[in-house]
Amino acid sequence: MNTRNRPGRNLSPQPPVSRPPYGLGTPAGALQVRPRPAVFALNAETIPNPACATDTGRPCQHPLTNEAENQRLLAHELAVKGAFDAIVPVLKRIAGLQHETDFSERAQTIAREQLGFELPAQILADAWIADLDMRALYGECVMRTLGLMAERAEMNNPHQGTDEAVAFFLDSGYHAVDISPCSDGRLKGLVRYILRLPDGAVRSRKAYAGAMFDVDANVKRWIETELMRFREGRPVTADAGTRYLKVAVYHWSSSDPTHEGCAAHCSNVTAAAEAGLARLTEFRQAIENSFCCGASVDILLIGVDTDTDAIKVHVPDANGDMSLHRYVDNIELYRASVNDDASGARLKVYQAIQSASSSTGWAEGRGEPHEGMRRLIATLLINNLSQIEYVCSNWGGRYADIGHAERFISVGDGFEEFQLRNLAYFAHLHTVEEGAPDMDVGIKIFTKLNISHGLPAPVAIHFRYDSRVPGCRERTVERCQRVKAAIEGRYQSLAQKGLLVCGMTVQDKRPGSPIELVETGVK
Repeated sequence: MNTRNRPGRNLSPQPPVSRPPYGLGTPAGALQVRPRPAVFALNAETIPNPACATDTGRPCQHPLTNEAENQRLLAHELAVKGAFDAIVPVLKRIAGLQHETDFSERAQTIAREQLGFELPAQILADAWIADLDMRALYGECVMRTLGLMAERAEMNNPHQGTDEAVAFFLDSGYHAVDISPCSDGRLKGLVRYILRLPDGAVRSRKAYAGAMFDVDANVKRWIETELMRFREGRPVTADAGTRYLKVAVYHWSSSDPTHEGCAAHCSNVTAAAEAGLARLTEFRQAIENSFCCGASVDILLIGVDTDTDAIKVHVPDANGDMSLHRYVDNIELYRASVNDDASGARLKVYQAIQSASSSTGWAEGRGEPHEGMRRLIATLLINNLSQIEYVCSNWGGRYADIGHAERFISVGDGFEEFQLRNLAYFAHLHTVEEGAPDMDVGIKIFTKLNISHGLPAPVAIHFRYDSRVPGCRERTVERCQRVKAAIEGRYQSLAQKGLLVCGMTVQDKRPGSPIELVETGVK
């Protein structure tokens, strides 16, 4: 079934909406509208850009792009990924010196200058016995780079815009937004880059293979959120009339849809979308069955083309139900509005949502979503226009690494400081037994990326603790150690060959808390 060419798809002009657009994408929020640049001709042969469809003689530059934010995010991405990508060249240089008499001193000097930290002294000291243990050294470098970059990321990315975003969600009728993307590393930058939302504005963003989130665990999280409203009135009291929004995010590759899509669904985009929608429906039904209709939640399904970062938002109807055939494809919207001024482009966003809601055939629904949902979808689409242009400006509209290129496997709670595409494959789990499917997919990915080339799969085990709870840190450290032992036991052959390296860290839940290393005996 082809869900891209659904019947009723139409971006033709519609009557103006009765209410002006509002949200994070407006000039009063995060948007900065750029002046029109000088006109020059595009060379289609040298710029194979899937997003650009401009009039002859003008550059591909969308009027709603937040250029300042694009530049800030680019600097952050290049700095973090550059640090990880420097590891192999530096280790190759060090490997060529291992038989020199002053090897340890020279190796440490190179590491300090090129990587920003010192290498484990014992590994260097043992090099004269049986050659340098490059696998162990590589794993340690990945873990130490991770810690170093996390510290810098926290300093360079203050929590800005959170209050405004939370206020916007509340104004749209949502006291909590919970997002479950696929754990694929190409979606690691979903919140900060693709959707352009502040870190603290999202209640939860735990990733699962194929976006197949645990319904029971998510019901528990919903209960915790509602209890906080009853007990503490945060962020609003229980009688405020707001809702809980649950979002699932699947993905596909427009360049190579049969090979570079979601591994958990065998690169079948239809299966991925159907599975995400089914899981959302189960979650909503579980809440309503357990707590009656007054405890209803809203659900939203979003797809991401990981080649371009363009989103596809499936528009709910008046009952909150969605169809795989009723959506707004943002790359089409980008093309349709890139030649307009800011007001005209913003209007087309709302017209596209209205057009999707009026679709017929398989895409037909029962009316339009409520106003808050329409405003939320419009804001996400406008925010994502900046990300589409981010990819256009820096990678010609399509990433060079359309497949997996992750640097490590992130296990546990994940690192809030890192939200970068293809930096980490994320496996959220309480126990290895529960998270076995996610871990197996991660090891499969790193078998191609690292293990087949003789490099180990780096696994960063990271859990958060609550310093307000006595003994919580100690129990969290023990949990790290149990998970590490279980991972090494499950992949015993890789661990014995040095092809699996696990690092452990813990972190207080308070915003801005440092990452604390759990010692493994490597010095």
